[in-house]
Amino acid sequence: MGAPAAELTAGSARLRGRTAAVERWIAWVRLAAVAFAVIEVGLVTEQFPDRYETYAWIATSVLAVGAAVFLVLIYGRPHSPVIGLAALAFDVTIVTAFILIFSFEEGTPIRQLLIFPVVEAAIRFGIRGSFVVALAAVPILGLHEWLRVHRFEGGSYDLDHVTFPVGVMFLIGAIVGRLIDRLQAETLLADAERAEAERLRDEIGRRADQLEGVNRCSRALASTLDRDEAFRRFLREAETAFRFDRLSIALRQGDRMVVVANSGRVARTVIPPGTTVPIEGTLLARLADGETVVRDDMAADPTYREEPALVAGGLRSRVAVPILSGEERTVGALSISRVEPHAFSRDDIDLVTLLARQISSAIDNIRAYGAERQAAEELRRLSALRADFVSLVSHELRGPMASVIGCAATLRQRWRSLAGEQREQFLALIEEETSRLANLVGDVLDTSRLEAGTFSLSLAEVDVEELLRETAAMTALGNADVGIRTDVRGPLPRVDGDRDRLRQVIVNLLGNAVKYTVTGDEVELEARAENGQVVISVRDHGPGIPPEDHRLIFEKFGRATTTGPGKPGAGLGLYIARSIAEAHGGTLDVESQPGEGAAFVLRLPASTRPL
Repeated sequence: MGAPAAELTAGSARLRGRTAAVERWIAWVRLAAVAFAVIEVGLVTEQFPDRYETYAWIATSVLAVGAAVFLVLIYGRPHSPVIGLAALAFDVTIVTAFILIFSFEEGTPIRQLLIFPVVEAAIRFGIRGSFVVALAAVPILGLHEWLRVHRFEGGSYDLDHVTFPVGVMFLIGAIVGRLIDRLQAETLLADAERAEAERLRDEIGRRADQLEGVNRCSRALASTLDRDEAFRRFLREAETAFRFDRLSIALRQGDRMVVVANSGRVARTVIPPGTTVPIEGTLLARLADGETVVRDDMAADPTYREEPALVAGGLRSRVAVPILSGEERTVGALSISRVEPHAFSRDDIDLVTLLARQISSAIDNIRAYGAERQAAEELRRLSALRADFVSLVSHELRGPMASVIGCAATLRQRWRSLAGEQREQFLALIEEETSRLANLVGDVLDTSRLEAGTFSLSLAEVDVEELLRETAAMTALGNADVGIRTDVRGPLPRVDGDRDRLRQVIVNLLGNAVKYTVTGDEVELEARAENGQVVISVRDHGPGIPPEDHRLIFEKFGRATTTGPGKPGAGLGLYIARSIAEAHGGTLDVESQPGEGAAFVLRLPASTRPL
C-alpha cells in the first residue's frame, strides 16, 4: 500500500473512533431520557385521557428497553453505520410516540422534542441527515395538530403550528449539520496533516541515515590513498549502511573494463574482483556518455554481456551510475543489483548517484596523489641525475685539463731536452684532450639549446650511404683496436636533413659502441631501406643494457647501471642524438639485454623531393 492510501486509512480509522465515541455519548443520553420520561409520566402529568397513560408507560418501557439494547450493542462491537441508523430511527419513533400521546395537553411544548432527533441526525450524518429528519417531522407535526383540533382542544387547524417548528428544525439542523460537517472535514484535514508530518519526519530521518551512511563511505574512501584499500573500506561501510544484494565497482582501462571491487551475492564467483573483459557489449559502454542506466528486470531482457551470469546468480534488477573524472569523462561504473524486479525507486537512484560521486572524488584524489608522487620521484631522480652530471662533468673536465696542463708544463720546462718524437706525443695528447673538452662543451651547449627551443637545423638532401661510410672510416681511423663492419643493403634513398647533425648522431652511436667493445672485436653498422624509411643499426657485443635502463639512457644525464668504472661520459650524447632524430621526424631506440650487447636503431623518413 502506498503512503497516501495508508494515511487515508489511518484518518478514516481515527474518524470512526470519534464517531463511536459520539454514539456512546448518545446512548447514555438516551438512557438518561428514560428517567426523564418516568418523571414526566409518573409525577408531572396529573390527568391522562382514557388509555393514554397506558400508552405513555408503554412508550417509556420501549424507550428503556431500546436504550439498554443500544447501549449494549454500541459497547459490544465496533461502530456500525447500520446500528447508528437504527438508533436514529428508534429515537424518531419514540419521540413521535410521545408527541402524539401528549397531544391532549393544551399549549404543550412536546413538539419541541423533534429537535433532538434533528440534532442527533446532524451529529451522525451531517446537514443532509438533519434535513431528512426535519422533512420526516412534517407529517408528525401535521398529525399532532389534527389530533389537537379534532380530539382535544377544538378550534381551527393552525398551519403555523406545523411550519414554524419545521422551519426551526431546518435552521437548527443546518447550523448543527454544517458545524458537524466542518468539524469532520477539519478533523480529516488535521489527521492528514499529522500523517504527512509523521511521514516527513520519517523521511527526514531516513534521509539523515542515508547521508550519514554516505558520509561514512566518503570518509572510508578518503582515509587512504591506496586505491584497493580505499575500496575495501568503502565496501565495509556500504554493507552496513545500505540495502543491496550486490555492489560492484569497475574501472576503465583503455578499451577494457577491470572489476576492482565486489560485494554481496555471487561476488566471488560471477565477475570477481580482478576480472578484465572488453568494454564492448557491457553496460559500461552504455555509460560512456555519462548516462545513468536502470535495468528493471534483467531476466526478461538480458541486454548486456554480463547480465546472464547475474540473472543466474538470482539477481533481477540493477542500476548503474557512471564514475566521472574531473574532466567529466567516464572512467568507471558503480553498479548495485537486487533480487527483486523493479526494485529501485527514484530515491534509490539518487543515492547510488551520490555514492558514485564520492567514488569519483576519491579516484581523482588518488590519481592526483599518484601523479604528484610520480612527479616528486621524477624530480628527485632528475636532481640525482644533475648531481651525478656535476660530478661527471667535473671529472670529465678535470681529467683532460690536468693532462693538458701537465703536457704544456712539461713542454715549457723540457722543450730543449725532449726529442722531437716526444714533443709530438705531448702535442698529440694536448690535441686529443682539448678535443674531448670541446666535445663536452658542445654537448652541454646543444642540451641548453634543446631545452630553450633554439636548436636549429639546416635541411638539405643527404646521401646517407656516403655519410655512413665517411663516418665509419673516420671512427675506425681513431680506434685501431676495434673494427667497424659496414653493411649497406641496396641503394639507400636520400633523406631531408642537416648533414652535420646526422653525422653527430652516427658518430655518437659508433663512439658508444666502440667504447663498450673489447679489443679485437668489431662493431656492426648496417643500413637498409624499409617502408619509406632509412633504417640504420649500430650493434656492439658489449655488456648490454638492462630493460629498466632503456628509457634512462635517453634522458639528460642518464647512464646505464652497466656502465661501470672507467667509461667516460656525461650522459648527454644519447639524449642529444634522440632529440636530433626526432627533429628530423625519425626515431632512435635501443634493443638490448644484459650480456647480449646492444643495438641502437635510427629510423629516418626518406626524402619526398622529386628526383
